[in-house]
Amino acid sequence: MDSTKWIVRVPKPKVNAFGNGVSSRRNHVAPEKLRELPLWKRSLDIFCVLITSPVWLPLMAIISAVIKSLSPGPALFRQERIGFLGKRFVCFKFRTMRVNADTSVHAGHLQNLIGSNLPMKKLDAADPRVIPGGRILRALGLDELPQLFNVLRGDMSLVGPRPCVPYEYEQYTETHRQRCKAVPGLTGLWQVSGKNNTTFEEMIQLDIYYAENKSLALDLEIIFKTIPAIISQAREMRGKRNAATPVPATGQH
Repeated sequence: MDSTKWIVRVPKPKVNAFGNGVSSRRNHVAPEKLRELPLWKRSLDIFCVLITSPVWLPLMAIISAVIKSLSPGPALFRQERIGFLGKRFVCFKFRTMRVNADTSVHAGHLQNLIGSNLPMKKLDAADPRVIPGGRILRALGLDELPQLFNVLRGDMSLVGPRPCVPYEYEQYTETHRQRCKAVPGLTGLWQVSGKNNTTFEEMIQLDIYYAENKSLALDLEIIFKTIPAIISQAREMRGKRNAATPVPATGQH
């Protein structure tokens, strides 16, 4: 399935005299006029999380047990992330890497993505730090299920920009930091718009567009397109893995 099928179409950003992208409406909103979580958004988050709890709570228990059986260490991973208007919070994830894994590898990869025009590919395929089964959890987004607790706490929303790590935020320009005008989310406009086929700057433009144009209708559209987008990404990863697997030679008879 072609991942571009699930792209949410947004207007092409305008460009100012300095060559910087400018979103289509409500530009330069003053921070004091921004609401962290509008009532409609908070209500949607709580409703969706609670009504689906009979599904994700048992699933989280199973994933926790699997991680504990496959890799020594805790099942949950806590990491400081950047949230609304640069505020820091503790983000929960399932641990998909070995305990005390070196983060400098990811930092270098991230710096390369920010400074280049390359697609936002993960290091999973050749990353020795990933535990058994970790690539599957990451490809399906199951490693992010514990962030539902962040949603209940109000640190995150179901829909919003991906929460970045502090060393990524430090490399942002003022334009990049406009993506933080929205509360970070489990899924978002970037995630359903060809995630792994977009560049860093394209991700930023999608996030800024969402931050300045978020609405109930847009959130619902993104939520409904998240599962098909995940399935498409998983199939894409499987196809690449199969293509990289050498086919054994067969003798002629």
